[in-house]
Amino acid sequence: MARRNKLPLAHRRKARRHILQALYQWMLSGNEPTSIAKQFREETHGKVDWDYFTEVFCEIPKEQESLDALLHPLLDRKPESLDPVEKALLYLGAFELAHRIDVPYRVVINECVELAKTFGASESHKYINGVLDKLVPQLRAAEYGANRPA
Repeated sequence: MARRNKLPLAHRRKARRHILQALYQWMLSGNEPTSIAKQFREETHGKVDWDYFTEVFCEIPKEQESLDALLHPLLDRKPESLDPVEKALLYLGAFELAHRIDVPYRVVINECVELAKTFGASESHKYINGVLDKLVPQLRAAEYGANRPA
């Protein structure tokens, strides 16, 4: 799972955008992730890191319980009161922090914050940043410690 992808970063960024949209669709529709992934591949044109999209999007629903266990203690509100975009971004960020160690934690947080600025409510990017930032020491202790000033 931790292989390096040789596609341009813009393709990975587009994959994350589609992951967010697919997660949103999955949460609202309850449709099978594999059918949603197939729909995205058929309806989306342009250069996207489809391997990354499929790998990450299709795994998040399988990991929902463990992601909830990581996220819920860090939330300042009831999980059911989260906006679906915020919830999808928190799932994406938590999944990448936990399972995609090939992606630096700062990149994970930055990408989720940028998506929140585009798709979320006016202040949701701050919330996403705060929650994911609290997860880093737990999930990326070695990387976090190496990047902290002495």
